[in-house]
Amino acid sequence: MTDEARPPRTAVVIPAAGRGVRLGPGAPKALRALNGTPMLIHAVRAMAASRAVSLVVVVAPPDGAVGAAEVKNLLDTHALPERTDYVVVPGGETRQESVRLGLAAVPDDVSVVLVHDAARPLVPVDTVDAVVEAVRDGAVAVVPALPVADTVKEVEPAEEPGAPEQVVATPVRARLRAVQTPQGFDRDTLVNAHATVALTGEGATDDAGMVEKLGAPVVVVPGHEEAFKVTRPLDLVLAEAVLARRRANDGF
Repeated sequence: MTDEARPPRTAVVIPAAGRGVRLGPGAPKALRALNGTPMLIHAVRAMAASRAVSLVVVVAPPDGAVGAAEVKNLLDTHALPERTDYVVVPGGETRQESVRLGLAAVPDDVSVVLVHDAARPLVPVDTVDAVVEAVRDGAVAVVPALPVADTVKEVEPAEEPGAPEQVVATPVRARLRAVQTPQGFDRDTLVNAHATVALTGEGATDDAGMVEKLGAPVVVVPGHEEAFKVTRPLDLVLAEAVLARRRANDGF
């Protein structure tokens, strides 16, 4: 196959430096066990399951008992597809800074970059492939998303936690989507966003939102209910149930 006929190389950046305080005390969120295996390993395997993905960049906690060396040792002990390489780099103090550091480790010949939450360990490979395909077809930024089931209220935040909050608007639910990951990007567009959009506060929680601030178009592809984010203890219970069903149905 000639170079012109080859599809663009795709890499995934997985920021895994978050502490995950809402899950309670213990290891960093990405290293919490799910069915006996750290969530990070599930997330890396989910990305590597796509034949389009040739490199996974894991961004490790920048300090503490678990750092880049420990995360690399963890990845070394778990089987990954031979076609997928991986590297581990230290992260920053915010998610945005961690993604930027991971992006800097992506080789120059990679033109499609996905950014995936380590706390979304169960995303199906079809969702990953759909995001990659949309970028390869010309979209500069792609997010998987689901319609919102609940009515959403915009409120004026209360100064005291738990205090009543005044409703200021009710957005039209049909126009709302709950965004998931992996989010996919034309590499140059994402690099430009991280170089242009200023770091403020805790940084960006959504890379597509940074691209929006550049005025570039962002498109949505269908997400999946199993690509939910493990944030609270109940999410761990749900994730275990999904894995149990997969084992029963597919021998996963």
